[in-house]
Amino acid sequence: MGVLEFARGPALWFSLAVMIAGSLWRIAGICQLGGRPDLSEPRSARLWAGAIRGIFSRMIPRKEFRHSGRIGGLNACVYHIGIAVIVLGYLPHIHFIGRLTGLLWPPLPAPVVYLAAGFTFVALFIALVERLTDPVLRLLSGFDDYFSWLVVFLPLATGMIAINQSYSPGAAPALPLDPRPLAIHLLSVELLFVWLPFGKLAHTFLVFISRGVTGAASARKGAAI
Repeated sequence: MGVLEFARGPALWFSLAVMIAGSLWRIAGICQLGGRPDLSEPRSARLWAGAIRGIFSRMIPRKEFRHSGRIGGLNACVYHIGIAVIVLGYLPHIHFIGRLTGLLWPPLPAPVVYLAAGFTFVALFIALVERLTDPVLRLLSGFDDYFSWLVVFLPLATGMIAINQSYSPGAAPALPLDPRPLAIHLLSVELLFVWLPFGKLAHTFLVFISRGVTGAASARKGAAI
């Protein structure tokens, strides 16, 4: 078995199993925490409305913090949007997702994805430099922060290298002439899958849960968010 076959077979399915099991374990652990008993009369019973409001209202920084965190906030938007464009808009990625789920959709033009990759690459470096140079961020940062940055950066870097490989024409992307760059790219993605449920990258799926719970609790108390 070659390295590409290993990356597309056992390594892929193992990483997906770890990601799914780890994600369910994190969610189950949160659900088991329960909540404090209600000792007061709820101000509102519209908890679902409060949860939805909490999810979407927290996507926009409050006006009190917009000036101080403007650069970091805009930079975070750039690489989050860029990653979404790369993952969901690039034709080989769409075929990869289709192989796993059967879902396919029209891709974005390749130049748009390449431009998004360039912006994301720069934005991730800006985020790292800001974390290394800002005294407060440097004090608060630990292994999780830097390793999470690394496992996000590696698929982007190896994917940009794999793009330069020659592909055969056809409706679906064929194997490159040199399979090693693609294999390394897949292995870096699988490292991301394995790490995702256990580090701070778990906010990928926990962010809506945490914001929804906060929004529902605020609605119950009659507090504005």
